[in-house]
Amino acid sequence: MAEQAEQDCQEVFRKIEEISFYNGAKVLSAYQKNRVNTQCLSGTTGYGYGDQGRDTLDKAVACVFGAEDALVRHNFVSGTHALTVALFGMLRSGDVMVSLTGRPYDTLTEVIGLDGNKENGSLRNFGVTYEEVSLLPDGTPDYAAISNAVKGENVKVAYVQRSRGYSLRPALTTDQIEQIAKLVRKANPRAILMVDNCYGEFVEEKEPVQVGADLMIGSMIKNVGGGIARTGGYIAGKAKYVEQCAQRLTCIGMGKEVGCTLDINRELYLGFFHAPHTTANALKTANFAAALFQRLGFPCYPRIGETRGDIVEAICLGDEAHLTAFCQGIQKGSPIDAYVIPEPWDMPGYANQVIMAAGTFTAGASIELSADAPIRPPYAVWLQGGITYTSGKIGVLLAAQCLFEKNLLSI
Repeated sequence: MAEQAEQDCQEVFRKIEEISFYNGAKVLSAYQKNRVNTQCLSGTTGYGYGDQGRDTLDKAVACVFGAEDALVRHNFVSGTHALTVALFGMLRSGDVMVSLTGRPYDTLTEVIGLDGNKENGSLRNFGVTYEEVSLLPDGTPDYAAISNAVKGENVKVAYVQRSRGYSLRPALTTDQIEQIAKLVRKANPRAILMVDNCYGEFVEEKEPVQVGADLMIGSMIKNVGGGIARTGGYIAGKAKYVEQCAQRLTCIGMGKEVGCTLDINRELYLGFFHAPHTTANALKTANFAAALFQRLGFPCYPRIGETRGDIVEAICLGDEAHLTAFCQGIQKGSPIDAYVIPEPWDMPGYANQVIMAAGTFTAGASIELSADAPIRPPYAVWLQGGITYTSGKIGVLLAAQCLFEKNLLSI
């Protein structure tokens, strides 16, 4: 069945490789254009004044993404942290943030203040109002409602989450983001269009800032770190907004001019250089998983060959037993901690218990093969990553094997 599933993927794999080649050429060109040299790979200590590697990487990443500027820093502790810095950098008391893609990812709800705690330092605590536009029943943006939602005089940030989070809706493509951008620009030229681009980088030939977004944000332990960066995140977009974010990350008056890089420059450069190819391996793994588990009778989102806006594959497994067995199989295929047996637990920032399979070289790096899910209906698992297609394919096979061995699968 795996051989048949892989055969189903051949045309899709060819398209993935074409995009990978294009994006890989962009990165190579940007490194050459910005004169990346051996000195850039060395770090600094203390205040980090005049850190050539840090400043050149910002320019190279901005060049690749088609942005005016970028803020690439190892001291972004997660994608959520980078998003938080961007939101607090842009929003002030009395401003309105409107999410155009429904409720954001679980870890951002406390940042916004949707948990009801008024004294936790959230945006709500600082006087920012939150509104949202629900997605249509098919999971696509409600374009008709977006224009009205952003017209308000105090609307400052129009927020878009590209990836699906813990939902089955499709990830947004750059064409859809471009359509949203045009609506926002027409209805409210003052609004800042901010895109959570986690899991979406290098999936297509264009990025959100190239189709009208003002800012886009992501994590270096996802696509853009290429499986090599051990930590970090980025903010890219219009220079004036990137600088405001930098002032929030460090301190007013210093912004991007400070922040030592220690010994991490080399892995940020190398990881970003690998990122297009690593993302392609993750996309191949996702399509192979969809092809195999469709053949096994499980609903998969997206289906093989459907247009993708991110690297994530959602597979509806039906109940907690199937979900747990799948994650335990993925863990068995990991290069690190393969002997560990994942179980659901109360993970900080999540409303439900969550099960996570991730035997990764970098803790929590979801560009490496991982699978996770909240324990709630429809008991879907969200699979992502695969720094090599070989390891990704083996992990998916072991997930199916684990279901079979627990008498949860009939072949």
